[in-house]
Amino acid sequence: MLTLSEKVAALRRTVLFGELDPSDCEALAARAVEYQLNRGETLFLAGEPAAGLYVIVEGSVRAYRVNADGREQVIHVERAGATLAEVPVFDGGPYPSSTAAEESCTLLFIRRDDVLRLCLERPRISLAALRLLASRMRNCAALIERLSLRDVDRRLAQLLLDEASDYGRRSGDQIEFQLALTHQQIAARVGSVREVVSRAIARLQQGGLIKMDGRKVIIPSEEALRSYASE
Repeated sequence: MLTLSEKVAALRRTVLFGELDPSDCEALAARAVEYQLNRGETLFLAGEPAAGLYVIVEGSVRAYRVNADGREQVIHVERAGATLAEVPVFDGGPYPSSTAAEESCTLLFIRRDDVLRLCLERPRISLAALRLLASRMRNCAALIERLSLRDVDRRLAQLLLDEASDYGRRSGDQIEFQLALTHQQIAARVGSVREVVSRAIARLQQGGLIKMDGRKVIIPSEEALRSYASE
């Protein structure tokens, strides 16, 4: 179980609550409910009534929708310090996407009424909420662009660049990292299927843009891969 000070620290790491006064932050932390999720466990489903938002304390969570053909499309993945389900808190609607744990997670649940009260009493929270929602809109626009204008090879290249940015070790223009995602998970993120992703990985290797050594990915030239991803 998290202590009150640990809950306060978790709230402080978020964009939404990072500028709260100490007394407000402690009061909110005292009302926050702790949740534990195992890897793969669902937090909520698209269309369910939304009673509040979640703060990720540890671990990572993916937000996704299921396509008409039953395939999962990952919209975004959030890690410690992020919040989930801000949109229904402010528009009063249901959850717009489903979420599941990418790994074991600790989260805090904060009721919608508590968030709205803070927004009314503390204008800085409202401004932080606007920045956060604007960022969500930009990310969704970028996702639409990638899915509609780029082929799978280039979507995959961008995903590998993102993973390298988060987990890679750099040596000059070369980056290497351990790929934690399965081909199925990659497919869900780039809007494809596992077999197509496997062939795309092979093509990137044949083109010299990446090297694979088991689960280790080596990007010989970040600049070359980035140029390819943006073509």
